[in-house]
Amino acid sequence: MPDAVNIKDKFSQFTEHWQPKRIARLNDYDVRIAKLEGEFVWHAHEDTDEMFLVIKGDLKILLRDGEVNLSEGEIYVVPRGVEHRPVADKECHIMMIEPSDAVNTGTAGGDRTASVTDL
Repeated sequence: MPDAVNIKDKFSQFTEHWQPKRIARLNDYDVRIAKLEGEFVWHAHEDTDEMFLVIKGDLKILLRDGEVNLSEGEIYVVPRGVEHRPVADKECHIMMIEPSDAVNTGTAGGDRTASVTDL
């Protein structure tokens, strides 16, 4: 049997921003965590929704027709194909559940594209 995962402990194991870490697998999905600070790139995920759960801090998700503001304990799902841009004025800790092959920059690509690493 695998051990239980302590999310707080996992966040203490890294400092970099915008670099997703896989902490568990669920069928063909990853449970990922990341630390965010600053602005990310505009992007969309054509084949999957993207879920953001704020563990610590505040997160703004800009949409082309508005924005969503999330605080600790709040969740938002960006529907597939919807262009969005996460912004964290101060460091924010998030959890995501997404397909194992999902790329953090979606269709945008570029230098912010990160490989998911295991913790």
